[in-house]
Amino acid sequence: MEPFDFQSRTRLIFGEGSFERLGSLASELGFGRTLLVADRGIRACGYVESAIESLTQAGITAFSFHDFDSNPTTTMIEAGRAFASSLNIDSLIGLGGGSSMDTAKGINFLLTNGGEMRDYLGYGKTYALLFPMIGVPTTAGTGSEAQSYALISDAETHVKMAYGDPGAAFKVAILDPRLTVSQPVTVTATSGFDAISHAVETYVTTKRTAVSEIFSLESWKLLEANYERVISNPQDIEARGAMQLGAYWAGLAIENSMLGATHACANPLTARYNTEHGIAIGLMLPHVVRWNGQVVGDRYHQLLKVSAAMSERDSRVRPDQAGESLACRLEELLAFGGLKPGLKGAGVRVDDLALLAEEAGCQWTGQFNPRAFGAAEALELYQLAF
Repeated sequence: MEPFDFQSRTRLIFGEGSFERLGSLASELGFGRTLLVADRGIRACGYVESAIESLTQAGITAFSFHDFDSNPTTTMIEAGRAFASSLNIDSLIGLGGGSSMDTAKGINFLLTNGGEMRDYLGYGKTYALLFPMIGVPTTAGTGSEAQSYALISDAETHVKMAYGDPGAAFKVAILDPRLTVSQPVTVTATSGFDAISHAVETYVTTKRTAVSEIFSLESWKLLEANYERVISNPQDIEARGAMQLGAYWAGLAIENSMLGATHACANPLTARYNTEHGIAIGLMLPHVVRWNGQVVGDRYHQLLKVSAAMSERDSRVRPDQAGESLACRLEELLAFGGLKPGLKGAGVRVDDLALLAEEAGCQWTGQFNPRAFGAAEALELYQLAF
């Protein structure tokens, strides 16, 4: 059994109506002047107005920043720093999907430690304490609210980079399933499948531990059993809550075990073709599972054993068949979510596969894949997915 050092840095508040506690929780943390980071869609839903009202009632002055998109870049982070630099804030709140929370983290790095985002590439590069933060996810996807990393794209190269620090972990994460009801079904499908990929990948990485396995397995059980349910009935709060909690556990699993070849291959698709992250993940995950099945079939077999769908269908799948069986189940989920397979159908050019593979082979997450992964292996996976 691998050694590990585990400490959860985030207080988790879960349940319907928990968003109403934002002001009181911020007050407990000593927030006085806070920057509320929320994307434009969240603002349109009225959640920003509700958040400011709750904060104001608690005696907290709130300023809101919205000038970023679904793939935040270093330029957008700098814009946030410039916006907040004269406001004398002492805290931040990320409200929305992973982009809101990653943007809040990025702005925090620059406000407290100065410099540029490239100065914090990797982990633990800060010299001063970061401001305390609260994360309020409105999707069940990235699990950023459970992690001490921010994923931000370089504005020039479009490469998605990871910036981490213990202080970048949220002090409190508020999971209110009602906040996810307003999202379009396409967002439910793509963000939900992203969370599923986190559960699957973290369960087999070379960095996994006894702790991360607990989170990966529980995440998979919640997500796999509720993905179709929440798409079929978007008003199902019970299913919404299960997806949200599953995404959080998957985020904790990432924090303790990292990811693998699926994310290494997905990131160049986003950088080169602006493919939405959840869609890029969907294009690659089944193929990576089949490919990895040669070395971690026993691990995939464990996932199948706790799958509600597979246990009802066939409990006699052997470990050497598990990669194929799990990949087929993932393709069923993709189809149910309206996510179509095939790189060609997604607009990827066959002539670009070699270039994409070179970029994928350099991705940080690839080194944690259970099967040796580099540019040659990435090309093989892209060809399988084309």
